[in-house]
Amino acid sequence: MSAPSSPSSPSAPSTADTPSAPPHPARLGSALLVIVTAYLMVGVDSTVVNVALPDIQQDLGFSRTGLSWVLNAYTLAFGGLLLLGGRVGDILGRRRTLGAGALLFALTSLLGGVATEGGWLLTARALQGVGAALIAPSTLALITTNFPQGPRRNHALSIYSAMAGIGGSVGLVLGGMLTSWASWRWALLINVPIGVALFLALPRFVAETPRHAGRFDLAGALTGTAGMTSLVYAFIRVSEAGWSDTQALTGFGCALALLLGFTLVESRAGQPVMPLRLFADRDRAGGYLTIMLLPAGMFGAFYFLTLVCQQVLDYSPLRAGFAFLPMTLAMFTTVRLVPRLLARSGAKPVLLTGISLLVVAAGWLWRLRPGDGYVTGLLGPLLLLGVGVGLSFMPLNATILARIEPREAGAASGLLQTLQWLGGTLGLAVLVTVYGTVTRHATGTPAEILTHGASRAFGIGSLVAVAALLVAALVITAPRKQAA
Repeated sequence: MSAPSSPSSPSAPSTADTPSAPPHPARLGSALLVIVTAYLMVGVDSTVVNVALPDIQQDLGFSRTGLSWVLNAYTLAFGGLLLLGGRVGDILGRRRTLGAGALLFALTSLLGGVATEGGWLLTARALQGVGAALIAPSTLALITTNFPQGPRRNHALSIYSAMAGIGGSVGLVLGGMLTSWASWRWALLINVPIGVALFLALPRFVAETPRHAGRFDLAGALTGTAGMTSLVYAFIRVSEAGWSDTQALTGFGCALALLLGFTLVESRAGQPVMPLRLFADRDRAGGYLTIMLLPAGMFGAFYFLTLVCQQVLDYSPLRAGFAFLPMTLAMFTTVRLVPRLLARSGAKPVLLTGISLLVVAAGWLWRLRPGDGYVTGLLGPLLLLGVGVGLSFMPLNATILARIEPREAGAASGLLQTLQWLGGTLGLAVLVTVYGTVTRHATGTPAEILTHGASRAFGIGSLVAVAALLVAALVITAPRKQAA
């Protein structure tokens, strides 16, 4: 599930960017609908298959640990290529890039919806992530260039910000509805008409942005994505075969080499996909590390909670999707209060309060037992997760983007989103490894084994949240009220 974040883009336009042919004011509503729909489609697909995972596992024969690749294939490609997608939009035009991404997203959703075996589905999900990496960076830029500064742009940005938060929640409910009423395949196939409609509507309602000269840092994007993929593969291989497995050790070795190569490439690139100078500021570096750690525990929580709801509590996919609504409502209620809290207290106290609640929620889930019901075992942690997420991410965004030079705002916000996605993917791999190690030789009923393994994974997730709390407390300096 995607966490709410500030409406930022790896390719945030400068104030000098103007549309080549601004649409007539009567068309601004249509332009906003097209852009926001594209952004919502990307967010929905981060979670739409979550509640369909048991059905996918049964139809395509995934192991319980290998099943996590259905999520990771998408988020790895999306997060790993997000910054490159922003650069593509700068150079080729953001409307053109978004249109290509929407068409690719539609075609690969069709490919995944008709998949007959696991590798086929994972390939489609990875290609969906590539399409998402082309779509997401261009959406905010197109709002900025298509809407005149003032009330119209502010209204458009407020709607865009709302979509940033509801995408993941809508995905859980929509996935449950489609899986219950039709098939898990429709969780993917529904993107086909939407993507095609976006591709056709974009030239009619949305003005193109100017192109900017530049170069693609393909070496950086490919080595970084390949390194993270190798690392995730190695962890999941450990969950299935143990720490002495040759393929797992080879994966760790390749990941180390590729990530070192990525660092070397980025230090020498003229236009790096991840500018290392952004880590020079202490607060920003602490914020980046924190925003990578928080989703590392959260993504795993949503993955295992989905399995617990359906395979332990015996919920239907639809009921499992609605089981997350208390968390969503708590998150949105909290987010509305955060700007006033930031203005009154500054970013750091609000951030520490939010992360502390996430630590408590993960610790509560650590105590989950097979006999616990929804009210006694899950409702309380879900409410704490909602409030904790609502309090945590806006202060982190404010901390990371404070004192940033305008020419680096796009790169800084893009790196924020990238680390958030990659942190969640890597965290899920680690928690799946814990689950696989604990349950490999466990005995008992399937529900008992699942609950036992999930509770241990939640325990590690709580330690990750504690690490995030320590980084925020010790690395980020005194609270700044102006960060609000």
